[in-house]
Amino acid sequence: MDGLDLSQLKALVVAPTLQQLAFIIPALGSPWAINQVTGTALVESGCVYLKQLGGGPALGLFQMEPATHDDCWANFLTFNSALRARVQNIAGQASPTAALLVTNLAYACAMARIKYWRSPLRSPAADDAAGCAAYHASVYNAGGKANAITNTPLFQKAISA
Repeated sequence: MDGLDLSQLKALVVAPTLQQLAFIIPALGSPWAINQVTGTALVESGCVYLKQLGGGPALGLFQMEPATHDDCWANFLTFNSALRARVQNIAGQASPTAALLVTNLAYACAMARIKYWRSPLRSPAADDAAGCAAYHASVYNAGGKANAITNTPLFQKAISA
C-alpha cells in the first residue's frame, strides 16, 4: 500500500471538514476548495508522511510548517470569532498547537483551508488541475519547491478522486 486512499481522504475527511467550516463561510466548502485541499495533501506528503522528510519542520498530511500554523492563529483566526470557534471545535481544544497537525486529520485539513482562504488571489475553477497546481505553488508553497507543471497530474488525481 502506498498511503491513504485518495478518494476516502477526500470523501471522509476533506469534504466533511470543509463543510463544517462552510457553516460559517459557505465558500470554505466549495467544490474547488475540496479539490484544492485534497490535491495539497497528495502533493505535499503523497498522503503518506506525517513529518517532513529530511528533518524539515512541516507537519501532517498537508505539510504545514509550525510558523504558518501559528501565523494563521495569530493574524487571522484571532480576529474571526465564529470561524475560530469552529476550528477549535474541529481541533477538540481551545488552544491547538502545530503538533496537532500530525494527529488530527480534520484539524490539519481545516488549517490548510484557512491558509488558502487568506490569499487575495482568485481561485481557479474546481476542475482546472493546472490552475490548482499553480495556485498551490503561489499560495500554499510560496517560496518552496512546488512545481506547478509537475504537480498538475497530482491535482488531476485529486479532482478525479
